Amino acid sequence: MSTDTALQEPVALRVPDEVTDLVFRAARTVNTFTDGEVTDEQVRAVWDVVRWGPTALNSLPMRLLLVRSPEARERLVAHMAEGNQAKTRRAPLSVVVAADLDFHEQLPRLAPHMAGARDNFAAAEAARERMSRDNGFLQAGYLIVGLRAAGLHVGPMTGFDAAGLDADLLAGTPWRSLMVLNVGTAPADADGAPASHPRQGRLDFEDVARTV
Repeated sequence: MSTDTALQEPVALRVPDEVTDLVFRAARTVNTFTDGEVTDEQVRAVWDVVRWGPTALNSLPMRLLLVRSPEARERLVAHMAEGNQAKTRRAPLSVVVAADLDFHEQLPRLAPHMAGARDNFAAAEAARERMSRDNGFLQAGYLIVGLRAAGLHVGPMTGFDAAGLDADLLAGTPWRSLMVLNVGTAPADADGAPASHPRQGRLDFEDVARTV
């Protein structure tokens, strides 16, 4: 096979199609679920994989609040936008994904090669906040893909009163909420509403990329 011919052939991913279907092509944002339980052990197994995704300085600022009890669930629902309340109340598990503003305290453990990094960030609150949010959102993307890879279904939401949630469920911590994920084992229609909306279009490579 000539080099020219090889270059013209489509580049295949290194994982089977069923994997890319599971985490991307066939995966959907899910609004309602069956009553199947999502356990801490399942979430832990996902974390044990997605924690290896890269972050700046290996900072790993994402934090997770797993909301399970009826009392905590109602507190969370009170901060959700109206259109997100019913789905959050029904979900088997809701996860508040947060960014730890004090992530720098872990840098001696996570980035021992960066001498003085913790002290430098301690004096730079604005930089800490920006870095924690940027990398927290990056890790949230890994988490969503990881949950899907575990056969779970996810409904990500940013429609909520972040300040109110932080002052309530995250009170007394340096964690700041980024998004809420409703997580379940299987989609299920509820009250006549479909578990997922119809698939929407996506941009092509030519729409999003250019070469210089």
